[in-house]
Amino acid sequence: MSYEIITVAEMRAIDAASAAVGVSTRTLMENAGRAVANVIVSRFSPRPTAVLCGPGNNGGDGWVAARALREAGWPVWVETLAPREALSGDADDAARAWTGDVYAVGQDAPMAELFVDALFGAGLSKPLSGEAARLARFSNDFPERVVAVDVPSGLVGDTGQPIGEECFHAALTVTFVRKKPAHVLMPGRRVCGEVVVADIGAPDAVIAAQKLALWENHPSLWTLPWPDDEAHKHARGHVVVASGGRARTGAARLSARAALRTGAGLVTVLSPADAIAENAAQLTAIMLREAEGEAAFAEVARTSQCLVIGPAFGTSDAHYRQLCAAIDAQPRAPIVFDADAITVLAPLTHGLDARDVMTPHIGEFRRAFPGIWSVSDDRIDAARAAAAYARCNLLLKGPDTVIAAPDGRAVVNTVGTPFLATAGSGDVLAGIIAGLIAQGMESFDAACAGAWLHGKVGETLGAGLIAEDLCEQLPAILRQLAPESLTAGAKN
Repeated sequence: MSYEIITVAEMRAIDAASAAVGVSTRTLMENAGRAVANVIVSRFSPRPTAVLCGPGNNGGDGWVAARALREAGWPVWVETLAPREALSGDADDAARAWTGDVYAVGQDAPMAELFVDALFGAGLSKPLSGEAARLARFSNDFPERVVAVDVPSGLVGDTGQPIGEECFHAALTVTFVRKKPAHVLMPGRRVCGEVVVADIGAPDAVIAAQKLALWENHPSLWTLPWPDDEAHKHARGHVVVASGGRARTGAARLSARAALRTGAGLVTVLSPADAIAENAAQLTAIMLREAEGEAAFAEVARTSQCLVIGPAFGTSDAHYRQLCAAIDAQPRAPIVFDADAITVLAPLTHGLDARDVMTPHIGEFRRAFPGIWSVSDDRIDAARAAAAYARCNLLLKGPDTVIAAPDGRAVVNTVGTPFLATAGSGDVLAGIIAGLIAQGMESFDAACAGAWLHGKVGETLGAGLIAEDLCEQLPAILRQLAPESLTAGAKN
């Protein structure tokens, strides 16, 4: 299975390039419609089915799907927005091949138990209206009765946002070649339901020629660092986490514990003097070091393998100077910037390091990169623009977290649960990323892996989870991914 994501323009380019090498667009349409029918037959028992066909190629896919369902013995008919005589090109050919019942959308038709939404595809440019909007409202109440072709009608393929007030909701969406951004970005991911990607015969070489740079997050995209037989703690990296002052220490300890659980060989909490006793009372395997002033931050930046600065760190001028001392140290370790560190740097006025990772939520993003959000089409564009401007890796947190590299690569994370919206969850994420970087993982990959691990742990724990639980559940998820040679003892 491929985890690449293609835009609407890239899909059109694949169609055109396929035709240029001998796979006609009519063949692609036939394959697409039959793929939709095959998925329906595999998931549902035969039932009265209305295939809703629009005026373009998405509607053409629907005409083919109706024919394939009829051949399979289903009670099926077509409800069309456009008279057949008004169709052209491949859609016209597909409609002419249909010999079953046809009704105009809104005309009295049999009562359907299943609706196939082939009204409009991913490239829709105007809001739904009239009968299409009415059907969309119906689908919102009964999504379990809707199968969408490509994307639910009314949803913009490149953004995952409805183009107007209405869009279809589906229990199942069948798309082609690769997922589109609408299938992974919210709210599109929610209204698409389950997404099935069908192969419609576009040549692999044609797809590869697009040089795709957007993926859905998955362990196949990155390789976690595992210790070899001769590993020792110093070889597995040293993470330093900067603590806040007295009564502001818990966030740093969460990050530190997450880094240790992720596999860092050594973890130190860098603590102001007034918080030493507070931190010492809570730490065992994690080391503690007192630090006041910029010199200590510059030193740990030069001598550790990764720093985490930001969780409950503080936002005073003194904190800003300490942060700058770490940034300006030469040579220095990668830094994971979270929470207060992002606030202290906002608005960002200079580039960081391509090995750094910044992890803002949307409010912090707006403060750090004023103007970028308002001129971006979607979260992917915004994250890419910010990463290029900051010259570091950027993880834009949310239910559809986007990780972007300065070179334009981007990954959308679809693993997780709303229960991760709890105090300290982001601090754990920062620590996971730092623990992976300290073990030698490339920072962009570490951010992707960290987001996936964090989300998977959240899914495993579910309702009632708190941030401390995430650290303790990490080993179970890591064991599932570890090479068999490292888990053999655990199985015996």
